[in-house]
Amino acid sequence: MATGHTDPQRRERILTATLDLIAEQGVAGVSHRKIAARAGVPLGSMTYHFSGLDELLREAFRRFTDHIVVVFDVHLSAPADRDQARAAVADLIHALSDGSPRDLVLTQELYTLAARQPSYRELTHEWMARSRTHLEKHFDPDTARQLDALIEGLTLHRALAREPHDRALTLEAVTRITTTGGRAT
Repeated sequence: MATGHTDPQRRERILTATLDLIAEQGVAGVSHRKIAARAGVPLGSMTYHFSGLDELLREAFRRFTDHIVVVFDVHLSAPADRDQARAAVADLIHALSDGSPRDLVLTQELYTLAARQPSYRELTHEWMARSRTHLEKHFDPDTARQLDALIEGLTLHRALAREPHDRALTLEAVTRITTTGGRAT
């Protein structure tokens, strides 16, 4: 194994291994020993790079939420008008639900961890705020909050359904939330 001086990617490998293990075994299934083995690093590297498992989990989940925010950005940065923004939100839901099963599991693991341990809620609050920032480029803050919840719910429902609903139904749901009194907002 390479030493820390000749292995500048060691910290990144540890974070990747942590997320991979969480996706496979859940947060309860990770340990310093398992992560070190998965990352191909000496066990001592764990405490050299992270003060403990809590710091490691926070950093790994922060890295994951950064990744998901990039997915939001890819879908929501280009729309020029409200109809394009609605279509982009529908596309985002389908990209998330049809995409990486690893991402879906990591999302649920982070939510579960935050539900069990309030100290992790700051990560979910930051993540939701960043997601809503992208949505607020096209919709008012209250609508963005509703859309953020719709994205999470429809993504999970589509990913777990035996027969996922089609894009037309997703677009209809997005349109309903972004329309008030029969008028587009």
